[in-house]
Amino acid sequence: MYGTATLIRSTPLGTIDVSQTGDRDLLQRLLTRDEEAFRGLFSRYAPTAKALALRVVRQQHLAEEIVQEAFMAVWRNPAAYEEQRGSVKTWLMGMVHHRAVDAVRREESQRRRAEAEGAVATLETEDHAEAVATELGAPQERAAIRAALNTLPEAQRAVLEMMYFDGLSQSEIAERNGLPLGTVKSRTLLGMRRLRVALEGIER
Repeated sequence: MYGTATLIRSTPLGTIDVSQTGDRDLLQRLLTRDEEAFRGLFSRYAPTAKALALRVVRQQHLAEEIVQEAFMAVWRNPAAYEEQRGSVKTWLMGMVHHRAVDAVRREESQRRRAEAEGAVATLETEDHAEAVATELGAPQERAAIRAALNTLPEAQRAVLEMMYFDGLSQSEIAERNGLPLGTVKSRTLLGMRRLRVALEGIER
């Protein structure tokens, strides 16, 4: 027995003659691990599935991976198909579309996480208190910062107060409060975003 990925790779599209075999019959044969039935189903619907995935993810290699994953799922569990929910084609395309949407969401989540991590790294190396004070101008900066800090959620305000008024680093804040460094970084990032908005309101 071939591995599923090998089975897919060894199936040239359009070469399996199953034109007289119904989709549901092919699925029934898959229950007995019929490789020819699998090749037939793959040959019949893989091109359409790939076109659908490509429209969603817009990346050739990712679309191919999604199609392989969908057909692997069919090979592993053909009994998952429920006749009352529609045709085999509809079922297959639904799986492909679902996986494609999930892939887009994962990539977007990874992009946002990378951007957030980059922002946190920047926060660790900049003197934000000095930057804000410079922007506002002496002698009002501390009063303005205090007023803006009072608009923040308590957890974020506490971290920024220790940073600005006590001169503590994020590592020192984490150690003093028994918090994971990642939590301190997250609160710093979120607090800074809110603080900037509040300071812009004060300046106006």
